[in-house]
Amino acid sequence: MLSSPLILHFPSSMPMTDEQFFDFCQENRDLRIERNKYGEISIMPPTGSEGGNREGRIIQQVMNWTDEDGAGIAFSSSTGFKLSTGAERSPDAAWIKLERWNKLTPEQQIKFAPICPDVVIELMSPSDNLQPLKDKMWEYMQEPGIQLGLLIDRKNRHVYIYRPGEDVECLENPDVVSCEPVLPGFVLRMGKIW
Repeated sequence: MLSSPLILHFPSSMPMTDEQFFDFCQENRDLRIERNKYGEISIMPPTGSEGGNREGRIIQQVMNWTDEDGAGIAFSSSTGFKLSTGAERSPDAAWIKLERWNKLTPEQQIKFAPICPDVVIELMSPSDNLQPLKDKMWEYMQEPGIQLGLLIDRKNRHVYIYRPGEDVECLENPDVVSCEPVLPGFVLRMGKIW
């Protein structure tokens, strides 16, 4: 079993099309697969039980708020998004305004939607290194439409808050993390995530 991402490199003469990459991911559903803007594929092992529970708690909170608010649509970690750079990413939780989501065609919505979410949340696994996740968050912050990113480091009980054009804010051991004004009234309760 993999404990850290396996990186696959392809020769420049053999690029994988978007359709081929989508099919590859469908054939390997038990793995979390992402592709960076250079075409390198990261294969990540399934989340461990404890991490999966914590990730589920994040998704649960975002989904519950989304159901009540009604202004957007929320996504789990098994969802892939195609960024403007060509990278395909799967944040642990994501949210998109309905007005942006509804501009996509039904065909675009079915596969890896060519859109960066308004909000992305990443939960650091015990086997993850912090810097690659910070790099990933920086990548999101360069995308059109992104408004908020949260990177949760459970081990050190830090939450890094990313907003486009602003310095990263680091909260130490917060009880809650406000997602205002992007998600009005939503606070991520950290008690069951830590």
